[in-house]
Amino acid sequence: MLQIHLDQKPLSVNEAWKGKRFKTDKYKSFEKAVLFQMPAKKINPELLLRVELFFGFSSSLSDIDNPVKMILDIAQKKYGFNDRNIFELNIRKCKVEKGKEFIDIGIYNLLPFE
Repeated sequence: MLQIHLDQKPLSVNEAWKGKRFKTDKYKSFEKAVLFQMPAKKINPELLLRVELFFGFSSSLSDIDNPVKMILDIAQKKYGFNDRNIFELNIRKCKVEKGKEFIDIGIYNLLPFE
């Protein structure tokens, strides 16, 4: 359905919000950069979805789940779906050289089990 590759370093949760979920300037800049890189497309908001996320981190200390919420929030803002319709979420990470960080996003129709 939709596959996206972003040449963007994943942002950690600590870098994203201050206090009780106020977006930091770094998050606002990250969100703007990611939205700009994502292709224009709409996703039917009624569909049940499967999402795949693949993060390339330059630090082996990076937690796999840190950027998940931010990426899902930005994707639903861009594509007009609600993350409550995500019924399957697959997350992977790998170690890359500094400056080669990335985020891959796949958004698909949830295939029913038969």
